[in-house]
Amino acid sequence: MEATARPTVLFVYYTYSQQTLRVVEATAGVLRERGCDVTLARIEFTDRTYAPRFAQFPLRRAYADIFGMVLPQYRGVTGEIRIPDQVTTGDYDLVCIASPTWWLHPCMPMRSFIESDVAGKLLAGRRCAAVAVAHRYWRDDLRILKEHLVRRGGQYVDGSHFIAGGGPVDSMLALFSYLSTGETKARYLGMKIPPATLQPSYVEQSRDFGNRLANALGTQGH
Repeated sequence: MEATARPTVLFVYYTYSQQTLRVVEATAGVLRERGCDVTLARIEFTDRTYAPRFAQFPLRRAYADIFGMVLPQYRGVTGEIRIPDQVTTGDYDLVCIASPTWWLHPCMPMRSFIESDVAGKLLAGRRCAAVAVAHRYWRDDLRILKEHLVRRGGQYVDGSHFIAGGGPVDSMLALFSYLSTGETKARYLGMKIPPATLQPSYVEQSRDFGNRLANALGTQGH
């Protein structure tokens, strides 16, 4: 008897502060537990205009670098990226696109990818899913990702979002604190702030999302 082929899954993602990678790795772990062959492909941001500000962590000029991305993000500007070979050389049953949220939208590196010819060939006629990782506001990011995946011919099966804690003001202060210092602090500018990283519940959320994707692929067991 021939062994049943393992479902193949590709995660294409970009990460700066490593929060998106945490979600991708946790979700991928569940899919592997469910018998899937999982590949991770990190998009590299190489654009000469925008990428240098993200060449190190934390940001050198946090306020200027963050606010300097407002107009490009809202205008849907794309930039130069490097796409890993795994994206073009593999044959996948499911492709999951994971993007940090930059000013309510998918980050420039991932927008650049999903609008590329490579993404069009990868997604056409293939099952796909989306992940939005945000400090707080994730809805537009996930909506735009889904719209692009469907527009490129993908068969959208599921999506999920992951956020940090806090309200509108203290979560923003936490973000600036984290991106300017690289540390999670209890106070910033004299105000108490929540942890700047993902809520601990992201682990269980990732497991739930991974199981939903595995179910969509028809794998057995939990």
